[in-house]
Amino acid sequence: MAVGVFPLIPRRRVIGLAFGGVRSIRRGSGSDVVGSRRYVPGDDLAWIDWAASARLSAARDSDEFVVRELFADEAPHVVMLADRRPSMGIRASPLRHLDKTEAMHASVRLIGESARVVRSFTGYLDHADGETYWRPPRSERHVPQTPFEERPFHAPDDTVSLSLAHLVERRRELPTQTFVFVLSDFLVPPDEGAWLEALEYQWELVPVIVQDPVWEQSFPDVGGLTVPYVDPASGGVVPVYLTRAEAARTRDEHEARLAELFHVFRSLGTEPVVIDSHDPGAILGAFLRWADLRMMVRGAVA
Repeated sequence: MAVGVFPLIPRRRVIGLAFGGVRSIRRGSGSDVVGSRRYVPGDDLAWIDWAASARLSAARDSDEFVVRELFADEAPHVVMLADRRPSMGIRASPLRHLDKTEAMHASVRLIGESARVVRSFTGYLDHADGETYWRPPRSERHVPQTPFEERPFHAPDDTVSLSLAHLVERRRELPTQTFVFVLSDFLVPPDEGAWLEALEYQWELVPVIVQDPVWEQSFPDVGGLTVPYVDPASGGVVPVYLTRAEAARTRDEHEARLAELFHVFRSLGTEPVVIDSHDPGAILGAFLRWADLRMMVRGAVA
């Protein structure tokens, strides 16, 4: 079970909207003014426009009160886009501490709970078996029926691009500032064209990079040893012998790959969340650091 929640911080504050809010078409408690009308018994006293009331009272020589009508501020929609390629199904082992499957599932649970506490509508999307599984954003007052923990890891290599394209097709269901958390190891580089197209709709794309810190973000000094490799597609174990030069080259390649991921995402204006543990507390810490960074960046450009 996820420990705590994290705040949903948009990249920029939208003028006229409450922090983290999205304007509704319905009246209610909010910050965007729809118009004014006369006070009626039962109205919230905080809605009274005292300056307008004073002017109207002076003009009519009687006590008159005017209240502001406001658009309701609503929490943003949240979509969890899960990459279920075979490499995301690698479990923990004596040599590999990160359980990528549990790390992704724990992240989905945390995102869902964080969205629920602010009454966001949440949705889920994957291509686990090569076909689209799409649950549009809806209220989490009812327990979500998304069987994400039971979904297989048979998605194609371009699953992230396919999923982003699907969201573009469903863009009428996703208002401005919808949070789209993309959970993947990104060992298959993201398609920048698909990412840019999604950003055109002013969604809050958040890459969640799930990578083992030893074997994927870097590589250990195992030169001269035979290392058991797991084939993600078959689940079988294959012994692989590496020389010291091959191990060093692999480490350089993996570290350069992660640095390039950061460069690409930041150039697109999206700060990634890095998950390198399946411990719920560590995952929460990663999302809280992301939220803190969002606050700092937004404050610097405000």
